[in-house]
Amino acid sequence: MRKAKARRIILASKSKARQKLLRQIGLKFSVAGSCVDEEHKLRGRCSDLVIINALRKARGVAAGLDSGVVIGADTVVLVGKKIVGKPRTIADAYRALRLLSKKPQWVYTGLAVIDIDNRRIYTDHEKTKVYMYPLSDAQIRHYFKKISPFDKAGSFDVQGPGSVFIDRIEGCFYNVVGLPLAKLAKIFRRIGIEIF
Repeated sequence: MRKAKARRIILASKSKARQKLLRQIGLKFSVAGSCVDEEHKLRGRCSDLVIINALRKARGVAAGLDSGVVIGADTVVLVGKKIVGKPRTIADAYRALRLLSKKPQWVYTGLAVIDIDNRRIYTDHEKTKVYMYPLSDAQIRHYFKKISPFDKAGSFDVQGPGSVFIDRIEGCFYNVVGLPLAKLAKIFRRIGIEIF
């Protein structure tokens, strides 16, 4: 097996949280943000939606490269049958956090890994159930004074100050942060890259 450092790895995301997670497991990688439009209308399964978005991002970056391994990821929050993505306005963020604090939610992340050298594409997804404590409008207002919600699916950060809102998590914690690391390592093994 070839070590991860022997291959050029590109993260098709400017997400600071995803970059931090990849550094945490010792990966050397570069960042190339993808400019593709994400789909946010749920027409079928949520797992299909996030995989399609992750694949669009990965393909968008891979198209400009002749070698390497590109990682695409997309995270959304599902409450009932409603998709909660990144907010566009502060009013959107308020509505999202109020909704999420009232009932359990599912966090879905789609993964797409493109091995350009071998012309192979691998996809997978992870889902995690999150239970939050009920939040008051004042708590949400004070939180948004400290943390910008605009780059966060669901308008909060589970690994930062938003962690105090969490009652419990069932499933992969790193999925909620934005990148299910064990699933990613499993895909890497299929293309001959071992994290350890």
